[in-house]
Amino acid sequence: MELDRISNLPSDVIVKILSCLTLKEAVRTSVFSSRWRNKWAMLSGLVFDEKCFSTENCATFVNIVYHVLLSHIVPIEKFVLSHPHLIPTIDIDRWVLHLSRNSIKVFELRIPDGPQYKMPLCFFSYQDMIELKLSQCLLKPPATFKGFRTLKRVRFQRVALAQDVLENLILCCPLLESLEVIDCAGFTHLKIDAPNLRFLSFSGHLEEVSLQNTLNLAVVHFNSWGIYHRLESQDHVSSSNLAKFFVDLPYIQRLTIDGLLGQYLAVGDLPGRLPKPCLHLNFLSLPLRFNVLADILTTIYLLRSSPALKVLHVTVLLLRFRPVGLNRLHSVDEEAESWWDNLDDDINCSFPKLQFVQITKFSGCKVELDFIKFLLVNSPVLETMTIRALSANGSSEVLKKLLQLRRTSSAEIIYLDP
Repeated sequence: MELDRISNLPSDVIVKILSCLTLKEAVRTSVFSSRWRNKWAMLSGLVFDEKCFSTENCATFVNIVYHVLLSHIVPIEKFVLSHPHLIPTIDIDRWVLHLSRNSIKVFELRIPDGPQYKMPLCFFSYQDMIELKLSQCLLKPPATFKGFRTLKRVRFQRVALAQDVLENLILCCPLLESLEVIDCAGFTHLKIDAPNLRFLSFSGHLEEVSLQNTLNLAVVHFNSWGIYHRLESQDHVSSSNLAKFFVDLPYIQRLTIDGLLGQYLAVGDLPGRLPKPCLHLNFLSLPLRFNVLADILTTIYLLRSSPALKVLHVTVLLLRFRPVGLNRLHSVDEEAESWWDNLDDDINCSFPKLQFVQITKFSGCKVELDFIKFLLVNSPVLETMTIRALSANGSSEVLKKLLQLRRTSSAEIIYLDP
């Protein structure tokens, strides 16, 4: 009998087709004919997840992993282990050891909530890795560890690692381009020294931020609440956290700030502008306390230093203030209410490329209205300003005031209830 056309394809083409299937589907093709029997064992990438094997029996899942690894006949370059019922066992140690005899380029291990899995020492011999993703793991490399010299992309979630381990890992990965650190533990200071880094995302508790030698960093996302605990002790700092944060970010394009990093940047003597402008920053998202003068001025000075900014998202931070009725705030600093008067008259405040503004949790107080007026007056090409209210109370009155504000463009104002 003549073979079908697919079976007549070259082996490398068949393997390429199999790589587009889940591992479970690829293994099932072995029943097609003798020519297909071992083709799945030639896959260079192995993904063990719930899509591949949905069994809730952990023992069955472990047996499947052993069977696939022992049946494999080519070097493994990609290994993904992610299952909702996976628990740290000696079996994972054996799999990691087995993989150390291969040239692993992509390694991903996701342990669900529960005990952390300590990465074995043999893991640190993976010197061909390009991408690494770990979840619910403990990293404690040997003293002889010199980093992963080819690593470009890292994602740590709920990973425990000491301060020096994190710093040395980043420093000893000279090709690192993307770094995500999510809800990790064991360190309080995030020190980044990575000349090729282009993407940085951090979420978790932090006391200090230090960016050094990050001249290529283009996208930054920070969500930190723990940094708040350091704010009290930095009230009298003379140097500007705002200036220090941006000194090694000359090519920043997108900056998203959540949590309290905005307040951290407001500590110290605020410069009217950054020492070096952010010439490439086109997207900015940040929280703002309208009852604190330093927060408002920090935002204004950052806007002044971003001539290429096109999109601005502002979330009114409710920490330490609450609405007490329409157009009034509880415990608003008098200086904050007159923040516009604190701006230097000789500094140009035009935002020549700002096109889209979004403000959320808007309460309608005078300070917020003044900020919106300030943007409308100084944004000649503004197209849309979307405002989402904190409360539906008095929305018609607030909208009326917004529509009466003078603007230098034909911008559309969209007012949305919660």
